[in-house]
Amino acid sequence: MAEGSFTGFPPEGLQFLAELGENNDRDWFNARKLIYQESVVAPAVSFVESMGDRLRFISPHIQYDTRTNGQGSLMRIYRDVRFSEDKSPYKTWIGIRFWEGPGKAGGNPGFFFGFDATAGGLHVGMHGFDKAMLTAFREAVNDDGLGSELELALASVQGVGAYEINGEHYKRVPRGYDPDHPRADLLRFNTLYASSPGIEPTVLASAGLVDVVMDHCEKMAPIEKWLVKVKQTAG
Repeated sequence: MAEGSFTGFPPEGLQFLAELGENNDRDWFNARKLIYQESVVAPAVSFVESMGDRLRFISPHIQYDTRTNGQGSLMRIYRDVRFSEDKSPYKTWIGIRFWEGPGKAGGNPGFFFGFDATAGGLHVGMHGFDKAMLTAFREAVNDDGLGSELELALASVQGVGAYEINGEHYKRVPRGYDPDHPRADLLRFNTLYASSPGIEPTVLASAGLVDVVMDHCEKMAPIEKWLVKVKQTAG
């Protein structure tokens, strides 16, 4: 599909997700799998292409993949229930990711769009640091140059919208760093991402969703760009 072909997630797709929340079992899902494919998966693939092309105006190295088997931008709807008390087989939300860097999408900074029947939202950054990235992040926060760049990036994002900064996890500054460091709060993070305000279902159902998400991406991009720089030092 060409850029601009996305016309919105149809009401049938949003209704499917709403009803899935009340009928989260395989028989119900399999009986309505065609609705899922036509009203959720097909427009999601179109969104991936349209949004992926647009994101390359922010960074030419953004990656996206239209595969629908969980290896691409569209995440699987099937839940991993092996270690969960909740054995519901399906997610009631849809996740779509765009990333920058080598290897798997989940190990790189990027843009994550998710929605359910009631609202959508955008997250920019990383949802988890592996050991190497956590070390690189802390060293970057501790560094006068990179640490100051991060402060500017966060101020820029929070200065242009109601964006929430997430990632603070530890109660104390990790061992080896000054507890009175000027960026002690950031040293307590174990990941870093910004979240947008909610996106209404009427917008999800419209072609204008791409423009709305792109606007959020542009405003939150300084965090993604800083993390890409740090990720390159993590190996």
